[in-house]
Amino acid sequence: MGLRGLHLDVMMGACKESGNAIRASVKKEMAAPRTARSARITELNLDTARIREQPSTTMPGTVNKIIPSPGLNQPEKAQIGISGADHQYRDLRVENALTDEHGDDVRLKNGAHVEVTVTAEAKK
Repeated sequence: MGLRGLHLDVMMGACKESGNAIRASVKKEMAAPRTARSARITELNLDTARIREQPSTTMPGTVNKIIPSPGLNQPEKAQIGISGADHQYRDLRVENALTDEHGDDVRLKNGAHVEVTVTAEAKK
């Protein structure tokens, strides 16, 4: 029996310890009162110290084409190909009249790499 019996005893001891840890974790979780999802959401909404962030996602893209303005009143547009989007939603056209962090007017150039951020307003 020798070494095999010793190894088996060590493994059994490790299993008992992990089993005890799991039982303690479950016992701790069961001691906490159960709350409904709506109560948890209300609790989060009432917490004034919490900073609410709008749900958003950012995807990389590349400016594929600059479309000149058809008239004097209309700005030119930049067509952006978004990586990772579904095929039918891959191209996005935006006005090519943007403002940088210093408040200066800037324009996108063909082939420029951009990040497109889509932000949703939270439900009320």
